Amino acid sequence: MPFPSLSPLFLLFLTPEAWSYEAPEDKQDVFARTACPAFLTFTNAAYLSGVTVELPCLCKPEQVQSVVWFFRKHLERSEDTKALTDHHGNHLLDPSQVPHSGDLRSRFSIRLFSLLIFRAGPDDAGVYICGSAHKDFFYGYDLDIQEAATLSFTNRLVSEAGDGKRDQSTDLSALYHLFTSFQPWSVCDRCGVPGEQVRAGLCYIRSRFLNVRYRRANQTIVSCGSGAVPRAFGLKRSRVAVKLEVRSCHMTCPSQAPPSKLLGLMSLFGSSSASLPTGLPLYYLTHPDGQVLTLGCPGARPDMAVAWDRGDEPIYRSEHSSGAGTDLRLIIDTGHHLLFQPAQTQDSGVYYCWLYGRRAAEIHLLVYPHFGSQSLLSHPDFPAAVRTVLGSYAAMTAVFFLLMLGRAVLRHRREQSHVD
Repeated sequence: MPFPSLSPLFLLFLTPEAWSYEAPEDKQDVFARTACPAFLTFTNAAYLSGVTVELPCLCKPEQVQSVVWFFRKHLERSEDTKALTDHHGNHLLDPSQVPHSGDLRSRFSIRLFSLLIFRAGPDDAGVYICGSAHKDFFYGYDLDIQEAATLSFTNRLVSEAGDGKRDQSTDLSALYHLFTSFQPWSVCDRCGVPGEQVRAGLCYIRSRFLNVRYRRANQTIVSCGSGAVPRAFGLKRSRVAVKLEVRSCHMTCPSQAPPSKLLGLMSLFGSSSASLPTGLPLYYLTHPDGQVLTLGCPGARPDMAVAWDRGDEPIYRSEHSSGAGTDLRLIIDTGHHLLFQPAQTQDSGVYYCWLYGRRAAEIHLLVYPHFGSQSLLSHPDFPAAVRTVLGSYAAMTAVFFLLMLGRAVLRHRREQSHVD
């Protein structure tokens, strides 16, 4: 009886298509199609301070299985180039362990030959080179990290005529021309509720005297902090102000898909909307109080529109940013991170982040009391705790003496009654 079950397999082997089948060839390796330049040049890239920067290694020999990334400051010599990774090029870093502040080596990761720098700052600007452990250089970047000096808030109804990419020049001479290059306005970061749009304006310079080794699509334009700018220009004190502009907006949410049968069944049996699955990625995070905490939206990139909510309460950039006021403990930095400086126990709760106008993740944050290296006497709740303990001790002592006094009075009366 087992023969009928084997007949389909037998017929399959008799068909000519089965014998003539060939597995599809693998796609050609991208590095096999891209040849490394014979003369190493540096691609200029400028970002706002606080963003997570990704530098892909765009070319390498096919036989190289791992890469090593090298770094040096703009004003340093070539001999000062130092490796950021080990000799195997497989240094990895968990982004959840990235501190708010630290040296460059504690804030980078390598993924698929690309270098990621978390919360890049002005001190991270310089030359980055993708190469091998034997110092064979393949591809290079001229990274410029600019810090926003001004933060302006504009009305949504402002004329769009001022939305051009380039502002008017602030310096004009025979050697160079400075200007601010504005990025396009981002999309509205929320839908269904009032949201915000953001655009950044970075400092650029146009000149015919730039170093030819630092390349852009336009050979006469680079960012102001590029290594291509001659030192004789002295741009450190005369840079155009880097700007970050925010304006309010409102976007209608796209039509929602009809609820599934499971959601309808759960609603029929009395399940509340809060207990229904939201479909958002769920994250749990614990953090000690009294320390700086940085929350990043999973999957966010510098060019994305990112927003934050605590529960149903929006956290607007116009109210929580370094330029919106003084002594703010909760801010949204230029890299779209939610920054607690420092975190406190009352910050515990549920936070949502938005990407391109839609909620993208749900983060459950628990900030727990932690003394650690902090002195017990310097804790803000220590005086109240001492008063509570001393008050309780005084109350118990008073009750004890009252009981003892009452006992003595009763014994004295009994003795008096026996005498009578």
